Parts: sequence; C-alpha cells; structure tokens
Amino acid sequence: MKKKKIISSDERGFAIINNLFLFMAFIIVAAPILNVLASSFSEPGAVIQGRVSFFPKGFNFEAYKQIFRSRMLLIGYKNSIFYTILGTIINIVMTIMAAYPLSVRDFVGRKFFTGMFIFTMIFTAPLIPTYLNIERLGILNTVWAMVLPGAISVYNLIIARTFFQNSIPSEMIEAANLDGADDIQVLFHLILPLSKSIIAVLVLYYAVAHWNAYFDAFIYLSSESKFTLQVVLRNIMSTAAALKEMADATVEQSSRAAMIEVLKYAIIVFGSLPVIALYPFVQKHFVKGVMIGSVKG
Repeated sequence: MKKKKIISSDERGFAIINNLFLFMAFIIVAAPILNVLASSFSEPGAVIQGRVSFFPKGFNFEAYKQIFRSRMLLIGYKNSIFYTILGTIINIVMTIMAAYPLSVRDFVGRKFFTGMFIFTMIFTAPLIPTYLNIERLGILNTVWAMVLPGAISVYNLIIARTFFQNSIPSEMIEAANLDGADDIQVLFHLILPLSKSIIAVLVLYYAVAHWNAYFDAFIYLSSESKFTLQVVLRNIMSTAAALKEMADATVEQSSRAAMIEVLKYAIIVFGSLPVIALYPFVQKHFVKGVMIGSVKG
C-alpha cells in the first residue's frame, strides 16, 4: 500500500492562498476577454447601452459578416499570415544556426561572438539609420523588410543556447562524433529531435511577435496591398469614415453608432484568433522549454 503524504498546515495554507491568487489572476485576465467576445456577438443596442457583461445579449453575427466583406481586412489577414509563417521559419533557422555553435564549449571564439550578440541587445541602432540601411539594401516596401531586420532575437538566442548547453549531454555528442558524424549530422539527427520543447517555445515567441508587428509595417511599407492586419486595423479603428462605411452597409442612421461599437469589438476578436489558435498546440512544451532554457545556466 502506498503511504499517504502528510501535508502540514503551513503547506495547506500556502496551497489555499496560492490557488486563490491564481483564481483572482485568472478572473482579471479572463474578464475583459469575455466581455469583448460577448460584445462582438451582441445586439448593437445592448452594447451601446452598456448592458453586456460576459454573455451576449441577443446573438448578432452582422459585424463578422461585414468584416469578411471588407477587402482590406482580408488582404491584411492574408499578409500577416504570410509574414508570420515566413518570418518564423527564418527566425527559427537563424536562431538555431547561431545558438548551437555557441553552446559548444570548445568552439573557438565562443565568448567573443556571444559578447557581440549581447552588445547588439544592449545598444540597438536608432530608427533613422535603420530605415536608411533598409532603403539602401533595396528591400523597402517589400516582404523582406518585415522578416529580415529581426531575423534573430538575442533573447531567444540565449534561451536556445542555454537549452542546448544544459539539456543535451555532451557525452552523446562525443559518441556521435566517434561514430563519424559531423556537426551538421549531429545537429539534424541528435540536437533537433531532442529540442522539440525549446523549438515550440521559440515558434510561439516569434510567431506572436510577427503577428502583432505594427511599427515595422507602418514604417517600411507604403503599399496598401502589402499592409499587415495590424496596420489595417489601426487605419480602420482610427478612421471614423471607414467604420461608418462598414456600418452603413447594414443599419439605418439611428443605429449606426451602436453598430460601430460592435464592429470594434468584432475586429479585436478577428485579429486575435490566430494567436489563440496557435497556443494550444505548443502549450504542453511551453513551461518545460522556458524553465530549462532560461533558469539553468
């Protein structure tokens, strides 16, 4: 028979307080999200009168219908998905290519290159020189302006390097080298299969950063056909005429202001869906990858 674990009164008290704290944190985080979601499906009159809390007041899908009728929103959605996928692939490849050599203890120049990466993390280039550099490279107003300048995040590089250094036994690498495997074979056949957790974390970090990227698109892109969803949303949310045009398509003059409010909530939900959909696929690796990659050192 298994012996029951004896829990002291102090441990029980800590568990109760901790659970209460976590529950309060959950309520604080979940409340505004539920309110926005409920408002996006509610009748315009209930939203404008402030009668919506956490559950919709009369289901109304007209705001989402208008979103899918908006050409610029769909173009921005498509562009953001493309930039996110392409940018994340480049980020992961470049980060692993830099992190793995820096995790090898006998790599010549390891400390020097690590210092150079950390230097760029502390002293970043100002906006104007960066803009001029991108312009002279000929990638202004192109997809490459969105994915190349931030090809490597030094913070994520350090997390990946620490993971490789502390989670992959050096004896396994030495055994692979004795069997005739070179560095490329060790990376693809040994390191990467054992690094699914940290790769999942990096994918989440990079993908969320690309999806939420607003400033780079606002500065480097000038063609509306290349705008990201965030720029399109900003233009719609800050331009009353755009919201008025969408609202006029469905409601009368008296209900236009209420419909505009519902459209704002629906646009927020519309822009958040991909990140919400991505997280469940990587969350099982998230805690493990972050803890191993950033605590050990």
